[in-house]
Amino acid sequence: MPEKFIFKPSDLATLKDNYDLVIIGSGGAGLTSAIQARELGLHPVILEKMDKIGGNTTRASSGMNAAETTVQLDHQIVDSFQDFYRETYNGGGKLNNVELLKYFTEHGALAIDWLAQHGIKLDDLTITGGMKVMRTHRPSSLAPIGGFLVSELLKQADRLNIPVFTGVKVTKLEADDDQITGIQAVANQHEINIKTSAVILASGGFGAGAELLKKYRPDLAKYKTTNQPGATGDGIALAEKIGAKLVDMDQVQIHPTVQQDTDHAYLIGEAVRGEGAILVNRDGKRFVNELDTRKKVSGAIDDLDGTGAWLIFDQGIRDRVKAVEFYDHIGLVKTGASVAALAESTGLNADNLKQTVEKWNGFVEKHNDSEFGRATGMDRNIAKEPFFSIHIAPAVHYTMGGVGINKETQVLKNDGITIKGLFAAGEVVGGLHGNNRIGGNSIAEIVVFGRQAGQQAFKYLN
Repeated sequence: MPEKFIFKPSDLATLKDNYDLVIIGSGGAGLTSAIQARELGLHPVILEKMDKIGGNTTRASSGMNAAETTVQLDHQIVDSFQDFYRETYNGGGKLNNVELLKYFTEHGALAIDWLAQHGIKLDDLTITGGMKVMRTHRPSSLAPIGGFLVSELLKQADRLNIPVFTGVKVTKLEADDDQITGIQAVANQHEINIKTSAVILASGGFGAGAELLKKYRPDLAKYKTTNQPGATGDGIALAEKIGAKLVDMDQVQIHPTVQQDTDHAYLIGEAVRGEGAILVNRDGKRFVNELDTRKKVSGAIDDLDGTGAWLIFDQGIRDRVKAVEFYDHIGLVKTGASVAALAESTGLNADNLKQTVEKWNGFVEKHNDSEFGRATGMDRNIAKEPFFSIHIAPAVHYTMGGVGINKETQVLKNDGITIKGLFAAGEVVGGLHGNNRIGGNSIAEIVVFGRQAGQQAFKYLN
C-alpha cells in the first residue's frame, strides 16, 4: 500500500522579500493558480493565514460541474455549453454576470482535462439541484471532492517546489497609481513586507465573517455556518481598501441540508439527494422537490416552523456517496432495518414514512414525480435495507458577493478600470452565481478561474 502523502508547509525562515507572484489563500483557487503560474515559468508563493491548508475547498463534497466532457460521453451523456449556461443562469435568478458565466461554462471541460493531465481524474458523475443532466464530476472512488482535490493539488505543488506558508496573514495590498507593488503581512507577531508586481486573491468568501454578514445580511445572524473559521472575507476588505469594486455583497447562500444538532455544523453534500435521497418533514411526508435550487429547498425547510427536515435513503444510495461513512462515523446517521424501524429510531410517523417511501419508489419506477415534479436523482429507489436518516436544517454556506472582476480575472474599480497586477479567483469574487449558486459550480469555479488567474498573471508579468 503506497505511503500516504503529507504536505509540509514551508519554513517561515525561508520566506523571501520579493516574489514574481503572491497568492493569498491556499484553497483550490490558490493552489490551481500557483500550479498554472509555476508551469508557465513564474515563481509564485502562497500565503495562508490559517494553520491548516485548503480553506473551504476541503469541505466540498459533491463534485465539479462541466459540460461537453469526454467523461460525460463515456457515460453516454450528451451535454452542451448552452444548456450548462442556461441552467446556471436560471438557477442564479438571471442575475449572473454573463461575461463571467460564458467563460465559466465554456472552460469547464478544459479544466477537467487539465486536472486529468495532472493525474487528478474525475471520471464518475452525479447530479446536483438545479441541473437537468449529470455534469457533476467526481473521482471514481466517490471520495468527497474537496479533500481529494486539495490533496492532489498539493502533490503537484510539492512536485513543482511551490512554497506554501501557513500562519501568514496579509494585512495590506501596496499599490501605486492603481498598480500593485507589494504586500504587507503579519506572522508570529512580526511584520513582513514583500515586493511583488502581481497578486492573486484566492482568499475565499465571508460565510464565517460575522462582521460582514452583519453589515450586509443582518437577517442571517441566527444561522450557523458550514464555513471553516478563516472564511471571514479578508481578501474582499484588502481589495476594497485600494479601490476595488464590490458586487452582490447581499447575496448569501443558505445550504438546505446541514446537520447542526452537534456543536459543529456538518454539511450533508448534495450528492446524497443527487443519488436518490428524499426529504421528509416531522410527519414523515415529502414537502418539496429535493433537487430544486438550494434557495427554494432552503425556503421550504424554513417554512416547517423550525423543526428542520430529515434526509431518507437506503444502502443502495449510501453505496454511491462515500461521505455518508464519515457522517455515520461521527454519529449523524440514524439506522433502521426497515422503514418502520427507521421511523421509530428517528422519531417520525411510521405509517406516513412507509407510505411516503412506497409512493416515491413508484415515482422512480415511472420516472415521474407527480407530487413535486422532481425529474433528476431518480436512478434508484429506496428499497435496499438497511435504511438511514439524517436530521438537517439550513445554514449559511456560500457568499455569492465579492470583488468585481472581468473574464481575465483582473480586479476592477467602480469605474471599470482594472487595478494592474491584481487578480482574483474563487469565492472572493462576486457576480458569477447571481442570487443562488448551483451545487458543483464552486469547485468548477476555483479550477476554471484559478487557471485563468495563473495564466493572466503570467501574461501581465511578461
